[in-house]
Amino acid sequence: MAEAHQAVAFQFTVTPDGIDLQLSREVLKHIYLSGVTSWKKRAIRFKNGVLTGVYPASPSSWLIVVIAIMSTMYARIDPSRGMIDRIKTSLPVSEFMTVQTQMVLSAILFATGLWLSFIFLLRYILKALLSYHSWIFESHGKMSFSTKIWLSLVKLLSGRRPLLYSFQASLPRLPVPSIDDTIRRYLESVRPLLDDEQYKQMETVANDFKKDPAPKFQKHLKLKSWWATNYVSDWWEEYIYLRGRDPIMVNSNFYTMDLLYVIPTHRQAARAGNVVHAMLQYRRKLERGELTPFPIMPSVLSCQLRRMFNTTRIPGIETDFVQHLKDRKHLVVYHRGRFFKVWLYYGGRHLWPSELELQFQRILDDKSEPQPGELKLPSLTAGNRVPWARARLKYFTEGINQASLEAIETAAFFLTLDDEAHGYDPENIRSLDLYAKSLLHGKCYDRWFDKSFTLIVYKNGKIGVNTEHSWADSPIIGHMWEYVLATDCFQLGYTAEGHCKGDINKSLASPTKLQWDIPKACQEIIESSYMIAKGIANDVDFHGCLFNEFGKGLIKKCRTSPDAFIQLGLQLAHYRDKGEFCLTYESSMTRMFREGRTETVRSCTCESTAFVRAMEDESTTNEQRLALFKKAADKHQNMYRLAMTGAGIDRHLFCLYIVSKVMGIDSPFLKQVLSEPWRLSTSQTPQQQLNLIDIQKFPKYVGAGGGFGPVADDGYGVSYIIVGENLITFHISSKFSSPETDSFRFGQNIRQAMLDIRALFNLKEKM
Repeated sequence: MAEAHQAVAFQFTVTPDGIDLQLSREVLKHIYLSGVTSWKKRAIRFKNGVLTGVYPASPSSWLIVVIAIMSTMYARIDPSRGMIDRIKTSLPVSEFMTVQTQMVLSAILFATGLWLSFIFLLRYILKALLSYHSWIFESHGKMSFSTKIWLSLVKLLSGRRPLLYSFQASLPRLPVPSIDDTIRRYLESVRPLLDDEQYKQMETVANDFKKDPAPKFQKHLKLKSWWATNYVSDWWEEYIYLRGRDPIMVNSNFYTMDLLYVIPTHRQAARAGNVVHAMLQYRRKLERGELTPFPIMPSVLSCQLRRMFNTTRIPGIETDFVQHLKDRKHLVVYHRGRFFKVWLYYGGRHLWPSELELQFQRILDDKSEPQPGELKLPSLTAGNRVPWARARLKYFTEGINQASLEAIETAAFFLTLDDEAHGYDPENIRSLDLYAKSLLHGKCYDRWFDKSFTLIVYKNGKIGVNTEHSWADSPIIGHMWEYVLATDCFQLGYTAEGHCKGDINKSLASPTKLQWDIPKACQEIIESSYMIAKGIANDVDFHGCLFNEFGKGLIKKCRTSPDAFIQLGLQLAHYRDKGEFCLTYESSMTRMFREGRTETVRSCTCESTAFVRAMEDESTTNEQRLALFKKAADKHQNMYRLAMTGAGIDRHLFCLYIVSKVMGIDSPFLKQVLSEPWRLSTSQTPQQQLNLIDIQKFPKYVGAGGGFGPVADDGYGVSYIIVGENLITFHISSKFSSPETDSFRFGQNIRQAMLDIRALFNLKEKM
């Protein structure tokens, strides 16, 4: 036990003269260093708080203003127009303050007020500048004169080195679209999916809603947009994620893969050591605000990043809540059914990679057996939420169970040392499929699905992440993951034998094995949750499709957006797969607004369906198909831009629905809109957010992206990542229980659809 090892540092002997207390010099040193580290963190946070609080000005600018005001006074010029004298007369009379002192103090107070006013003015100007979105609608590679002026002003006001949270007070709020625009765009989006009679009925229902009660709902929504930071985000997190009572495994959580072609080391403990150390470095940068935000789209790199570490989703009977803590100094490791607590600090510093490798190797070498009920305990987080919430209240609120669960829920993150080997194998066509399924659900009892993320390290050195969705969206974990992979491979590295670099400190206390006392009744609940989760996992049909016939390089030659190209390919593939069109979801970020999260792009349009029908009509010429393709691509790109700039459809309709429920007014229109299934749900994984890996120089060091489970029982989930110039990776999910879907078949249809679209442009060479 680690506690037992530490206890020997404090020894005392009872004598007739009293208690002779003996303290270990080594322990006192560690206590001193830990205290110094803690105070350093507080000082850095205070400093960053001041820098962020006065942004876009700087603390030194206050001194400049004070000196300027004092200089004018000595020159017998009053820039305050009498305000300094009025402040002087308002100061309390004191025998310790001379007339000269009162005058200086009054000038300082006036200068401070002037400085604060200047800060608010700069913030208002910066917010107005960040509300300018015309640049996003301009053609790629072309920039208007007004946009050039705007960009120069943004750079000027942003300062030289903005911190991570510097932009928060200057970001504009997400605007509430007008009812007319939302209804018009909604009707336009469903037109290709309805026949004439169905469309007329929907049009009637929508117009009735627009007359009444939509104006009532809109007024309340406008009021919320003025009062709240973001009129969507809190409701989205609560009602879409936290109030859901179904299992979050597969249905909500998503995964991210390792580098596609490279495994830096095949030693499991060594890979875990480097990756965990890289994550701790990232967390330190995050806590200090040292990560640089994008000046144009900074929201996503600050608001959601706050909860990446030390965060857990806590189950409740009616709703869950997200618990976020600070300064967590341990993580919990799961291996072969046992839980271990590993301290991440030693002597006031992070453990070095070699020290972490030693700790993880000790866990791998531990031959102890799981305690009763311990093996499948994590399956509680994989099953339905209500049984887990009740079991937590009944069996985990006192004694060793409470202490052990608290260790998990307060950990920096959760680590699974998996006893399987996974990864991409070119000789095994299903290797990527098995890898994806393992990351998404594993054995249903070897990931803690409630943690903000679970790091999985396989026995062959491959890694991956399973992420809980309520606290953030995929670009956030992707931001951290890119930093970790680059640090692991290009900064930390490994020895020739595959071990972590650095000396080994064998005096470290061994990891602490968590203790449990799980009664039979609780074990039955655990088994029930496991069976539910296993049923869900067994029904997931995954296929990883590596499309390397061409990539972004060739698509650029087509003078179209790569995302629009792929989305039209998905529409064509889906039509060939099912013989019909469906409501299609593509996720877009609203990161240009404060606390922005996502918006929906409805990719199935009248223009895209016209293009698909033309592709399937042999009488249509290639010139006609190409013209329809360009029209559909332009339409898609415009919708994507509208979604990014706050003019989307679905988040507005969602919030109107919430208002209707709160007011107790039923709306047939909103009820129908919110019940429509997304049979094709898509998302693009961002690549190279930090540009830390030069994939032109190191083409093998490319990420494989990630994916999610199917949204509809009879639909597909498709996540894709555009990797460099010559590769696009598709992660396709569906359900075996649906006779209408087959992930492998859909992958083949996507491949052929992409090739058929390329043929329209007569571009056959690989970029």
